[in-house]
Parts: sequence; structure tokens; C-alpha cells
Amino acid sequence: MDFQDIDTLRNEDECKEYAVLKLYKMGNMGTALAAYKGVEIEVLGGINQELVKARIYRFTRKKKPVIVGIVVEVLQASEYRIQPLCPYYGPCSGCQLQHIKYEKQLLYKKQLIMDQFSEYSNLEHAIILNTIPSPDQWNYRNHARFTVRFNGQLGFSNRITKRFVRVDKCMLMNDGINDVLDELQDLVEETTSISVRNGINTDEILIQPKLYSDRIDLETGQKWYTEILNDKKFRIASPSFFQVNTLQAEKMILLVGDLLQLTKTDVLVDAYSGVGVFATLLADRVKKVIAIEESFSAIEDGESDSSNTGNLQFMMGKTEHVLPEIMETIDALILDPPRVGCHPDVINSILKVKPRRIAYVSCDPETLARDLDKLVAGGYITKQILPIDMFPQTYHVESISLLCLKNS
Repeated sequence: MDFQDIDTLRNEDECKEYAVLKLYKMGNMGTALAAYKGVEIEVLGGINQELVKARIYRFTRKKKPVIVGIVVEVLQASEYRIQPLCPYYGPCSGCQLQHIKYEKQLLYKKQLIMDQFSEYSNLEHAIILNTIPSPDQWNYRNHARFTVRFNGQLGFSNRITKRFVRVDKCMLMNDGINDVLDELQDLVEETTSISVRNGINTDEILIQPKLYSDRIDLETGQKWYTEILNDKKFRIASPSFFQVNTLQAEKMILLVGDLLQLTKTDVLVDAYSGVGVFATLLADRVKKVIAIEESFSAIEDGESDSSNTGNLQFMMGKTEHVLPEIMETIDALILDPPRVGCHPDVINSILKVKPRRIAYVSCDPETLARDLDKLVAGGYITKQILPIDMFPQTYHVESISLLCLKNS
């Protein structure tokens, strides 16, 4: 495993220092942690308990000095170390865990949640189950955002060095996206970024922005595309959120329904609903579904998808504003907020309306732990937390947390 290519930096004098480091723990962003001159630093490309030689890179982020190590030689390798498959691994930085066996990646993602929960006494007895593996470890992503540089080259910018890396095939993207990448490579100098989305069950493509070069044969500038989840078709507009791992999303939706133990007498609220995937696919299990979403385009998509779903109602607005306006007794609530977690007013609204069961879908263990701590303090019990690997080869982890109202 060699990360040396990552060090073609803007200032070569910044990265000529080396150190032998003992890695003692995995950090929160796929790096390993080590002590260096009395300071804890992150080390890219390492695994806990390894002994490595690392190049030390110093830079400033938000006016604060930062020190990062990059593995250039492994002196004592972990039993979980493997050779990465992708030729861009390291310089690209879009993946962080390709050098680690997949079974260890799953354990690491569970540990990420455990570490965050350990910061809160209210969560010390929470049951965290083993991470559910992804059906596909490669070529699972249905959405790519490419940076465009140097006369139309497509690629990614390294998150540490900010150096652009041309990519001719991404092993995380599905075949449809890689086909588009191949056709557009070196031809898109008219823009600085390209978004490509592909329905794996429909083969439909969305490419934004619209491109005008007569050298490009592909249709671009589509306003939306469609995808099928669990036998139902969804329209997804360019700005609308949609899970990037289609097969794992299908599994997650069914799990949420099962964990909530939905019945035909229940009123279900789907907060931060996006295009209403949870709401639409779980509507036949309940009496009524209310989907809350602040994006107009997502609601347009959701209403077009659910036109034959008579018990589904969309309400537009921020969850913290709409939730208190619901007059019905809420039996079950799905929370699927962005990475920043729930607004404090959302938590306060939940504690007022008191839904009997909550499924909190999170993509960030830190904000999840923060929000669950408040909900438990307000009268809820965490029944179990189920990590789900939506993003193999990266440090990101999705999870479903099941909460029930005390004495419910």
C-alpha cells in the first residue's frame, strides 16, 4: 500500500518530514491515529496496531495548524490489510478503507457508533447490532459528482491536498455512470463540475448541467430520471435527495417498516421525506402516512409517484415547523435528517407530540448520538441500533435506531 502519489503538493517543502508511527486506534474518518511529538494526528492509509513509516504533511485549515500523516511504508502490517483494487486509491481520497478487508470495515463502522454513544450516559446501555453488509461492495453508487479541470478532464479533488486527480473509471460507480464518464472524458471544458445519476433498474441517465458542445453525443440537462425500488417507480429531480446505494436502500426500507411494527390502524409520519420513498413503500401497511419535506422539487416528485396512493399526504416545510401542526395522534415516526442531524426544535416538537415509536435513520454517528441523548432524556428508550453499510470502502455508515416511548 503506497500513498506517496498523494504528496505531489502545492508546496513540496511542506511534506519532506518522515516519522515511524505506532497506530493505536481507528479515527472517525477512515484514518488511523498516532502520537507524533506529543500530538495526536490522523494517518491516512493505516490500520490500528500497525507500525508504519509516514510522511508528515503540515497545513492550515480554518486558520488552525493541522498535521496529517500519510503512510509510505508498512513496517508491521495488520492481518486485515489487503491490496486496494483501485489504481486511484490514495491520491483520489474518495475511498478511505480499500486497504482493509471488508469484514473489518463492517466492525469498524459498528465501532464508530459505539465510540460516539460512549460519550453519553443516557446511551451506555444501547444495544448496537452488527453492521449489515452491502449486497455490492463495488459499483454500487447511482450518483456521481465529478470535478472538471484541465481542458475538460473529469475526476475528483483530494480532500487533504486539494490536488485534482483525473479518473477514467471509478470502482464505486455503477456501470451506467462509468459509461457516461468514458464518453464525456476530455470533452466538458464548458463547466467546472458534472453530476451524473443512473437508475440501475431503469437504465435512465440524468446529466447536469446541460452541455452544448457539438462533440458530445449524449443527451444532457435532464430535469429528472426514474428509478424502481421494491417494484414501485420513483421520479427523482436533479436537486432531490435519493439514496446512492439502490439495493441496500431497498433492504433498509423494509427493515424500517418491520422495526416499527406498523399496523393498519397506525398513523405514520415520514419526516425529511425527500421524494417520499419510505412513505410510499410503507403506505400499504398503515392507515395514513404524512410525509414532511421542505424541497419543492422533491414534493413534486413524490406526489407524481404516489398519485395512486390514497392514504399519503405531503406537507411542505421544515420538519420543526410542520410537525407541531399535525393534529392526528402519531403512532410511528421516521426521522431521516441530513448529516447535521435534527434541528433542536424538531427534538422539542417530538417530545411534545410523543409518537409511540421512532425509527431514526442516520448517516452520521456523532449527530445521531447527540439527538438520541436528548430523546432518551425526554422519555424515550433506545431499543436497538442497526448499522447498515450503504457506502462500502468509505468511512461513512448509515444506521437505523429504534426508540419507543416509555410506558407505551
